[in-house]
Amino acid sequence: MRRHNIVSLFLSLLIIIAVNMIGLRYFMRLDLTAEKRFTLTDATRDLLRDLDDYVYFQVYLEGDFPAGFKRLRNQTREMLDEFRAYSDFIQYEFINPTHKGDRERTQENYQMLTSKGLQPTQLQVEAEGGRSQQIIFPGAIVGYRGDETAVSLLQEQMGASSERVINTSAQALEYNLASAIHKLTLEEKPTVAFLEGNRELDFRYVADITYELEEFYHTDRLRINGDITALDHVNSLIVAKPLEEFSESDKFVIDQFVMDGGSVLWLIDPVYASMDSLQVNPETIGMAWPLNLDDMLFRYGVRLNTDLVKDLQATPIPITTGFMGDRPQIELLPWNFFPLVAPASQHPLVRNLNAVRTEFVSSLDTVSAEGIDKTILLQSSPYSRVVQTPAHISFDILQHGVDESLYRDGPQPVAVLLEGAFESVFRHRVPPIETLPPGYEVREQGEPSRMIVVSDGDIIRNQFDNQGQPLPLGYDRFLDETFGNRDFILNAVNYLNDDRGIMESRAREVRLRLLDRSRISQNRFAIQVINVALPVLVIMAFAAVRLYIRKRKYGK
Repeated sequence: MRRHNIVSLFLSLLIIIAVNMIGLRYFMRLDLTAEKRFTLTDATRDLLRDLDDYVYFQVYLEGDFPAGFKRLRNQTREMLDEFRAYSDFIQYEFINPTHKGDRERTQENYQMLTSKGLQPTQLQVEAEGGRSQQIIFPGAIVGYRGDETAVSLLQEQMGASSERVINTSAQALEYNLASAIHKLTLEEKPTVAFLEGNRELDFRYVADITYELEEFYHTDRLRINGDITALDHVNSLIVAKPLEEFSESDKFVIDQFVMDGGSVLWLIDPVYASMDSLQVNPETIGMAWPLNLDDMLFRYGVRLNTDLVKDLQATPIPITTGFMGDRPQIELLPWNFFPLVAPASQHPLVRNLNAVRTEFVSSLDTVSAEGIDKTILLQSSPYSRVVQTPAHISFDILQHGVDESLYRDGPQPVAVLLEGAFESVFRHRVPPIETLPPGYEVREQGEPSRMIVVSDGDIIRNQFDNQGQPLPLGYDRFLDETFGNRDFILNAVNYLNDDRGIMESRAREVRLRLLDRSRISQNRFAIQVINVALPVLVIMAFAAVRLYIRKRKYGK
């Protein structure tokens, strides 16, 4: 018996040593959760394995928080632990920026975090003495080789419940954290260029998004002027609200850029309508605005309609409703020509995206294009109305009210993603540029590429403060609210240039399993008995059976 026990001991030790040696050589993790919440995407794992220096996360989610934020804190720690399983260069620290009893030091911390790009969130906390306010910074500062970037961990959504916001934030954790690492470790940045020459938006109107893009990309502003080499150094082109027709030579250059695998973000107004006109006249007309792009976009798989979408779900605008003495009385009234559009699919590009603010947006349709996959990204609400051009635009609608029975046209698509090998619009046509470089071959069938078409140019335009400085894209200074414009444009450009596939992590779904409060209330006693008394009774029964068996076996 003794020899048998010794042999069993040595065999057990050998098995343990062998398993550990195999584990050192072959890495494996088992994720037993239903939605695989702890399984990182291949792109994130490759990103982590390629690290050659330490990435340090300072996470400001420490303190006395409500249960939802404690869950977000724990999920963030679990995600960072998962990162560390694939890379020894991941380090993190959870910090409480609030120092109780030291208000001066707390304010210094708040100012430091704000200056680094983290935005505070104000919570209403229930206490014994009533309700109190608490300021937290649900985000992290990520450092790598002396560079830092701020990442927000709270994905706010207009009108969403706190449970949904926390759940959405948990779903986006991998993407947000991996995106911060990708931004800091990017050695060679792709080039994103804003097109000029057709009265596109000036730099001051796209200043905020330009500064944001510069963290990931080299940005440029350029004119084509019929030069076939004008886009040679560009990876993605942004066409932001042109107001003049495109020449055939410029169209040819863009077309060949797409044929070579370049990507384009089209932000086009097929109808011209301006709020500036309403400041002078009581009414204006929305007119179809020819840009000479219809044939090109049609060949690629989309048609921009010359109409305007009105929506009951719209952004309010300030309107003078009267005077008190010599002071105007201003109210915010919904302006149906400024629809708030929402994600139309679960595509990673728009998944969990906040509502996007638009101005005089038109509808679009997809058309047949061989080999092109089409995904509608944004659409208006079900309570929409399509107005054909010429469209009468007047503030009278705000005074006389809205006939809601007219808003029955259903959701109208306003943004679409096109993916595939595009066919040239100049196929079987003579190139409009007579003098091409020696050896240049006109391509009639393109390499696989992507483009996004949005039927509103103002979606990328930022507002300004009282000093004329650009405000964050999507921020409405009249409502003091931020919409999802910046996130949409950033996601769009990231997706068009996503060579590592990090955007795939946005498709992760983490289901929120909440308790059924009504069932708990109805079956409280039974639940308490099952969870408290039943385990004790089972253990006692097992002990009694075990004692009886031992007595019968050894009592003789």
